[in-house]
Amino acid sequence: MIAINLLPHREWARKKRREAFYTQLVLAVLVGVGIAVGVYTLYEVRIGAQEARNRLLQTEIAKLDAQIKEIATLQEELDALKARQEAVESLQADRNLPVHLLNELVRQLPDGVALRSIKQSGTSIAITGVAQSQERVSELLRNLGGASPWLTQPQLIEIAAATMNLNPGGQRRVFNFSLRVQQAKGPSAPGPAPAAAKPGAGPSA
Repeated sequence: MIAINLLPHREWARKKRREAFYTQLVLAVLVGVGIAVGVYTLYEVRIGAQEARNRLLQTEIAKLDAQIKEIATLQEELDALKARQEAVESLQADRNLPVHLLNELVRQLPDGVALRSIKQSGTSIAITGVAQSQERVSELLRNLGGASPWLTQPQLIEIAAATMNLNPGGQRRVFNFSLRVQQAKGPSAPGPAPAAAKPGAGPSA
């Protein structure tokens, strides 16, 4: 059978071109949608992988935080042990210090001077006593200031004349004094006492 086109050939050509254009447009839309879906899927996969990595990092960070807290606790315990060790060592080093101080006071005490009280507060030592004369007190200050490795920085607080009753009967003029001296870290064994420093004796008649 022979087909005869009774339409004008120009309109028929335009119709063909429109159909081809619509066909290409639909294909372009389908291709665009496919590309968009592919890109979306790709980004979803990447986002999921990144979220998985983030969760892994958060888990590891939590483990590290726990380890850091444990290390901090151990460090605090270590510091406490060091503090106790230092305290024990300090006590062991200072346990014989009162004996050295008393022995040094006796060594540096001139004749004619007697001590009445000794009180220590920290490194400061307050001493009260009685002497036959002011010169004896001055000699004691010189001994404590220059000849003692355990005592230093003597300071005379007060000196006052008084009368002492003697047995049998009679009185004698004496000088009550108070002074302050600082404790020093002396050698392990005190050196020899100077010639003027002898064991003290109370005021004699």
